[in-house]
Amino acid sequence: MYVYILTNPTQTVLYIGVTNDLARRLYEHSQGRGDAGKFTGRYQADLLVYFEQCPDATQAIAREKQLKGWTRQKKDALIAAFNPTWQAIDLQTWAG
Repeated sequence: MYVYILTNPTQTVLYIGVTNDLARRLYEHSQGRGDAGKFTGRYQADLLVYFEQCPDATQAIAREKQLKGWTRQKKDALIAAFNPTWQAIDLQTWAG
């Protein structure tokens, strides 16, 4: 299971989600770009800037809730520690 954070090209919004297949979920987000009925589509938030693996769904959901409760400043610091340049992460080439 994964907890992940997406942003938009101007880094003005963050989307936090959970999935058991990160590559598939990122593809799904990219296909919904511009879909006004969904948060990620409305705000074009389909750039992966952070992810972490969790042992199971229960822990992943708990971590997602924890992160969603954080201030934007604290989320930004978490992302910067993991991905200092906030470059969109390509799972095929990411070395961490």
